[in-house]
Amino acid sequence: MYSKIQITGILEVVTGMHIGGSSAFSAIGAVDAPVIKDIRTNRPMIPGSSLKGKMRTLLAKRYNEIIQANPNNDDERITRVFGSAKKDDKGKVKPSKILISDMFVVNEDEIRNRGIQNLTEVKFENSINRATAVANPRQIERAVKGLQFGVDIIYEVEAGKEGEIEEDIEVIAEAMRMLQYDYLGGSGSRGYGKVKFYNLKADNVIGDVDENIKKQINELLSEI
Repeated sequence: MYSKIQITGILEVVTGMHIGGSSAFSAIGAVDAPVIKDIRTNRPMIPGSSLKGKMRTLLAKRYNEIIQANPNNDDERITRVFGSAKKDDKGKVKPSKILISDMFVVNEDEIRNRGIQNLTEVKFENSINRATAVANPRQIERAVKGLQFGVDIIYEVEAGKEGEIEEDIEVIAEAMRMLQYDYLGGSGSRGYGKVKFYNLKADNVIGDVDENIKKQINELLSEI
């Protein structure tokens, strides 16, 4: 039976995170590298595409035998979940089974109650020209440590392929687990973007899913 499973939870920023926004219209003296923000609230956000792309990249490192220039040639476990534009013998492509929504701040009041007035910080850095020893200062905006974002992932169960659910969710869980030992956004090698997942749970929101399967996938998510 066709159905959809929703995975919800919390992604917490453990170290300052920079996912870049546009600086095309920045005033003189403004931050060199601002973070992307929700246009309605001006609060930092995490695009779903950033999380989905990072998860796929980590899985490619984990499961591909060689580095694939074309992601359509990723391991079958990856393309089955994340999709592929490569046509099969019947001329069909593999659509993505997961939809990852943009993520927004859910603990603003808690952060402000700690006496933190701004949800972003500006980190000053210098790059040094080795030949001339000339410093090139820059200002990088980051989402502050402790911010929490709501995770909302929809996994689509294809009719007749209910047997793939546990393996697919295991792949998703593996990507999340690896991300906690990597980084999200830019400048990860300099300590930015460490994240942690909390309170992940799954439930069917459309159609029916066997209770034993739901129990198994929730156990997988609880181990992240």
